[in-house]
Amino acid sequence: MANRNFDVEIKDNAERKYAYGFDFDVIHPLMIRSFSPFFVSGRFLELGSFRGDFTKRLRDFSDDITCVEASKEAMHAARDALGIEGISYVNSTFETADLRGGFDTIIMTHVLEHLDDPVAVLRRVNNEWLSDTGRFLLACPNANAPSRQIAVKMGLITHNSAVTTGEREHGHRCTYALDTLERDATEAGLKVVARSGVFFKALANFQWDQLLQTNIVSDEYLEGCYKLGQHYPDLCSTIFLVCERGRGGL
Repeated sequence: MANRNFDVEIKDNAERKYAYGFDFDVIHPLMIRSFSPFFVSGRFLELGSFRGDFTKRLRDFSDDITCVEASKEAMHAARDALGIEGISYVNSTFETADLRGGFDTIIMTHVLEHLDDPVAVLRRVNNEWLSDTGRFLLACPNANAPSRQIAVKMGLITHNSAVTTGEREHGHRCTYALDTLERDATEAGLKVVARSGVFFKALANFQWDQLLQTNIVSDEYLEGCYKLGQHYPDLCSTIFLVCERGRGGL
């Protein structure tokens, strides 16, 4: 693995923010809504907890959550915000994390695209960490979201799955679509049991942040984008897989 400074990677840069209000206020609640029917009660593992914004929502579903986060700065922010009741914090890369397996629900949201060897990490999920009856929720930004396709037509990026300069500074190594995401999960030995998307998205995150400060977009419109995304997952902001332990497991 290349020498990386994860505390630097989480900083906003000249091209983009690391996280937007749109992510926290719109996508996170809709992820929970999409994921929760697949949750298995018991021990939860969140791979990439950042500052704990999504972790906070997981508390409604488990009182035994382990968070693995490579950025020490982000991990301390999460612990300061959420405390230690029911949550264990592990400051480590996924490649080197020493965890007791048997997790009932494992969640990785918008992290796989940051990894140097994503298949190797997914193989650890399957072989070491996921319980025999557990589920793994794997979500990534979507290369084919209309907002990215529009950016291609505008000449801002070269192709749908391009990694922009700003994304690269944030540690992105690739940009997934549903086919490549399922390819890597399957190669790692995971059994994909469901696939979908979250929120039909034709605007960039910064545009959504500006729009959400106005009364132009109603709750009903947001709900419409969420429901439309279920019909057209390949046109969503986020794509996700629901996985179970495959034959590659122990």
